[in-house]
This record gives sequence, C-alpha cells and structure tokens, in this order.
Amino acid sequence: MPMDIVDQELFDAEQDAASPQRYHRRASDEIERVATASSSSSAITSAREDANFNTMSRLPTQADLERHPTEISRIATHRSQHVGTVGGGAYSRTSSRASKRPLPAFGAGKPYPPPLPEQEEYVVEFDGPDDPLHSQNWPMRKKVTIASILAYTTVTSTFTSSIFSAATSHVAAQFHVGLEVGLLGTTLYVLGFAVGPTLWAPLSELKGRRLPVVIAMFGFSIFSIGSATGKDIQTVLICRFFAGFFAACPLAVVAAIFSDMFDNRSRGTAIAVFSVTVFTGPLLAPFIGGFIVTSHLGWRWTEYISSFMGFSAFVLDLFFLKETYPPVILIEKAAELRRRTKNWGIHAKQEEIEVDFRELVTKNFSRPLRLLFTEPIILAITIYMSFIYGLLYLFLTAYSLVFVGVHGFTPGVAGLTFFGMILGELIAGLAVILQQPWYLRKLAANNGIPVPEWRLPSIMVGGIAFAIGIFWFGWTGYHKDILWVAPTLSGLFTGFGLMSIFLQCLNYIVDSYLMFAASAIAGNTLLRSTCGAVFPLFARQMFDGMGIQWASTLLGCVALALVPIPFIFYKYGAKLRQRSAYAPTAPPAAPRQPSNTSSDEEEKEDLNDTALRAVRSRRDSVAERANKESA
Repeated sequence: MPMDIVDQELFDAEQDAASPQRYHRRASDEIERVATASSSSSAITSAREDANFNTMSRLPTQADLERHPTEISRIATHRSQHVGTVGGGAYSRTSSRASKRPLPAFGAGKPYPPPLPEQEEYVVEFDGPDDPLHSQNWPMRKKVTIASILAYTTVTSTFTSSIFSAATSHVAAQFHVGLEVGLLGTTLYVLGFAVGPTLWAPLSELKGRRLPVVIAMFGFSIFSIGSATGKDIQTVLICRFFAGFFAACPLAVVAAIFSDMFDNRSRGTAIAVFSVTVFTGPLLAPFIGGFIVTSHLGWRWTEYISSFMGFSAFVLDLFFLKETYPPVILIEKAAELRRRTKNWGIHAKQEEIEVDFRELVTKNFSRPLRLLFTEPIILAITIYMSFIYGLLYLFLTAYSLVFVGVHGFTPGVAGLTFFGMILGELIAGLAVILQQPWYLRKLAANNGIPVPEWRLPSIMVGGIAFAIGIFWFGWTGYHKDILWVAPTLSGLFTGFGLMSIFLQCLNYIVDSYLMFAASAIAGNTLLRSTCGAVFPLFARQMFDGMGIQWASTLLGCVALALVPIPFIFYKYGAKLRQRSAYAPTAPPAAPRQPSNTSSDEEEKEDLNDTALRAVRSRRDSVAERANKESA
C-alpha cells in the first residue's frame, strides 16, 4: 500500500534520526522539525505540495520544535488517533470523495484562488512537549478536579443500573406483571450499556470528549424522570433502556479522558480509580433502593434520586469539565488564531475529517466483531470478563435470596451486605495502584516498551480468589443456622477477584492491540454488557431450582474452568500475537547497559531511537492491516 503523506513524513523522520549516514548533529542555533499527525497535510494535497513535504526542513527559527522523546511519542499517539477516527482513514471520503465529481464554480465570476503556499505551515500544532494547552501538562489540581467530577458522573451511571433491582417486585405488583418482566428494568438498562458506545465512542473522537458527556448526562436525567413518572410498564422499560443508552457514555469516554490527561507514570492509577467507580456504583445502590422502596416514598423515588444525581452531574460537567482530547484542543486553538489574525487558512488536522458511513460501520460494527471472533486472545479474555460482569448483576438477585429469603433481612439491611464486595474491590484497586512502581521499573528496564504479559499475574491471583468467594458464598449462605457474617465476608474474595480480573484484562487487551484497542474493547463491551443484561433473568430460577449451594457450586466450577486462561496467555501470549494480523509486535529491545562514559546527548539519542522504533512498529502494523482490509 502506498504511503500517504503522514507515513512518508514519519518514514523520513525515522531515517533521518536513525541513520548515521543521513543524520548530522545540528548547530546550536538550528532546530529540527518533525512532522506530527496534527501538522501533516491531508491526502488530497496536490502533487506539487507532496513533493515539497517529502523531505525534512531545518529552519533557524525558534518557533519550530526540537526533537524530543515525548514529542516523538506523541507523533504515534496523534497518528493513531487520526487513523482511528471515523472519516480519518486513508480510504475514507475525506481523501477520496473530492475526485468523484467536478468542482462547482467558485461563484461571482471569480477564478479559483491559488493553493495555499506550504499548506502544512497553516496547520496548528502543540508548542513542544511542555505546551500548557496539552491536557497532560495541566496542573495536577486541575486534573484531580476533573477526574473527581468524572468519577461522580460514572458512579451515577452505574449506580442507576442496579437501584431498580430493589424495586422489581413493587413494579411487578403495581403493573400486574411477572417478576421476569419487572427484571427487564435492569436488563434493558444494562443492554443500553452495550448499544450506547457505538454512538458515544466515535462522537468523542470527532467532536471531543466534553460534548458527548454533557449531552449524555442531560439525556440520562430526562429519561430517568420518564422512568419515575411512567404510567405503564412499557413506558418505564423503554425509558430505562434509553437512560442506559445515555449512561453508557461515561463508561465509553471517561477512561479515554483519563488517558488524555495522565501520562504513562500516572495513567495506571487513574484507570484503577475509574474502574473502582464502575464496580462500586452497582453495589452501592441496593441498600439505598431497599430503604426507599420500603418507606413511604415508594419505588418511583429510586428513579427520581437517579435523575437528581444525573442533573447534578450534568451541571458539573457543563461548567467545570474542560476539553481534553488533543486534536480538538487544536481545533479551538486554530479557531482563536483565525479570529485574531484574520488568516482563514489556519486550521487543525481534525477539521479535515468528514464522517464516512461505511467507515463508521466498519470501525464500530464489523471490525469489533471480526476481532472478537477471530483473535483468540480477545475471545478468551472477553468470555472471562463477560462471565464475571454477568455475575456482578446476578449477585443482585443472589444476595437478596440469601439475606432476605434465608436470614429474613429487610431489603435495605440486606443491601448493606454488599459492602463486603465493595471492600474487596477497594483492596484490589489499592493493590493495582501499589504495583505501579514495580511496573514502571520493568517498563524502564525494557526501554519504555510494555510487555502485555506483565498484567497477567494480578488476573491469576484474582481468578483464584473469585472462585473461592463464589464457593464460600454458596456453602455459607444456604442455611439460616450459619451466621450471616460468613456469606458477607465471602464478598471480600469475590470483590477482590472481580476487580483484579476486570481491570487487568482491559489493560492486557489495550497493551496487546494498541491502535486496534478501541475496536477490541468495543467487541468486548458488546458481549460483556449483553451478559450483564441476561444473567439476572435466570438467576432466581437457577437458585430456586438448584438450591443456593449447588447453584453457587455450578458458578464456582465455571469460574475455576476459566482460571487457566491467564496462565496460558502468560506462556503463549507472545506467540499468539506474532500470528495475529492485528496485534503489533515490536522487535525485542535489549536492556540498556549503564555506561560511565555515555553523555547526556547520547542518552537522548537512545531515547529518540526507542521512540522512533515504536512509531515504526505501530505504523507498519496499521499499513499492513489497512492493505489487507482494502484488498
């Protein structure tokens, strides 16, 4: 496949940096320019301009950027963001539609103006790796404030998914339907989690992160009000589905916002905090919902409270959430420069993108499904994650059967027993955070190149703990003579295992598939959310028919059967990725040897070469895959 201009620029940059014959050290007043995805001209540039851009330009101007490892790393990031955006690919109509029909007349008898000289000079970019506009360079106080607001937004979405479970029997009684129909209030909401990311994920790549979150929280709040005021079961269920559809936005976008704001040193901690909010939300809701439905307020107030939380999140996001997506930050920068300079040629690379329906379908439907069913790593990990995610919502029914049915607790008091699982999840999140120094040391020893299998030991431990917790819950919760504390404490193991497996499985997929991680996660989310929606529908029948102890034994045996998955991938994962058409494999990097004679400049060149090798590996992977898909 012929390289487009961005590829050509990257290739020239690599050759210039990596080849001793072509690279010459710069004078102290000479700055070297490296093309980034945000500074590269589009694929519809004229042939004359193509020729001008095929070489590196060294200009004695302080406005240009000195080559820097962080800046080169962001070349790969911005390039992958541009390629991964719907409409930004090499075969989208952004680059091909213009040639299919003649240009219209310019108008008013005017001839076409001459093309912009050196078009690349009109594309705005960041002012080096320390540009304060880039979200990773914001003050830590600002990052923490935004992260806290987004954590509350995410808790609101997941909290609402399970609070309705406490109202199931009351809803069924009021509308004269069976319990299974009442359970659809939870099922359809979680099903909205499966469908929603197909809209919110590409929208966040086109228009930025802030706009989808603000729109989604407003829509979520409106449909929660609809669920609270519904006069028939159909209205309640339909509104619950659309509330889940809008609530899926934080689940799809917030992790990306954290990736925008935090670098490799702090991103692991940020994502761990995000994952804790995803899983503690559904477990905080049952005891609140239980106390509400047994009070004079009634079941409708479970939805009113959700809508109040949603409107609060909407106000916080509207006034305090700032745009973090670098390509869209550059759009805002370009708009300001156009207004102040009256130079209307100034623009950001992201503004060249047009939505392409065919590419939308490919990147959000066909490619995620193809990855899910053709990649052994993704399929096995997704099955594992789907099982534990389904059990998360199945426990909403199982805990009620044990603590209300066996021990005679009220729904509100029974909901308090979920704090065992919450505590286990918090311990797992803390364990992942405490592993970050160890992970960063291994990353530094490997020249900054991550090895996906480093994520697997946590999954191994978590899988064993999760299976133990399920057996413990079943065989201590089936008889009222066994103190209620025993099944409550089992939540320490199930919560720890659930969080350890889920968080590190996500990291393993991202590390393994890099640029195709979004598609891999999309397929994972579809199957995982479907299991979360379906499992509650058969939970009561299974536990009533088999008995609490034997139903838990069945689930525990399935959990044990899935435990070997991380062990297998720890040994064979690298070989499977080498055979994959999607997973990029970089050549192994030799550990850096300490040398007393190496200068600072030589160490900097080593860092540059390492970053450029990562760029080359990622670019070649995308080019190879795009060539196969186009064929």
